[in-house]
Amino acid sequence: MKKLTTLMAVFFLCLIVGCSNEQLGDELSEKRKNKQTELEQQDDSPDTDNGEHCVYTHLIAGQHHTAGSVTIDVDGDNLIVTFTVNSDWTIGTTHLSIGLCENDWVPTTGSGNPQIGQFEFTEPFSETDNEVVYIIPITEVGDNYCFAAHAEVEGPTGGETAWAEGSEFSGNSWAMYSEFDLSSCTSNDDDEDNDDNDGDNGPT
Repeated sequence: MKKLTTLMAVFFLCLIVGCSNEQLGDELSEKRKNKQTELEQQDDSPDTDNGEHCVYTHLIAGQHHTAGSVTIDVDGDNLIVTFTVNSDWTIGTTHLSIGLCENDWVPTTGSGNPQIGQFEFTEPFSETDNEVVYIIPITEVGDNYCFAAHAEVEGPTGGETAWAEGSEFSGNSWAMYSEFDLSSCTSNDDDEDNDDNDGDNGPT
């Protein structure tokens, strides 16, 4: 009888310890998940689209990190394309190709990969460690435009290749491009005209 009581005590002790270990394992697993979520959130761009831009898309580095954004605005007869990276990233060489989607707007290889070295825009109007700006005249008549924006960036994960987020090209790389409808964009000149009109109270 004494042996049976001892065995039962050992059994219940093991059961309690087993449950405690399982709970501890669950807690550790939950902490790991929370830590991973924190690390992922650190990559999120602080810049968000508040409807201020004609085009807003994330700048994706190394396929998995949101390093910043690429925006397009219309200013008179020009497109203003801006690469912006987060404070913990810096931006180096950039390449940009843009044109009417129905035309051969981007140079590609026979396998469908973009030829970055042949992109028509590689010398920005202005640049800093965190921003690159291109000013591109709107010379072609049309509304449906496509663009591919590539950058070399440096961040917490080291040097990375980055692309403006969008659809993947038909090749075997992860290079991406985006489309936008120019007819839905508002020119900054139009905004200034509207501001002037709002301030005009008529003849005195």
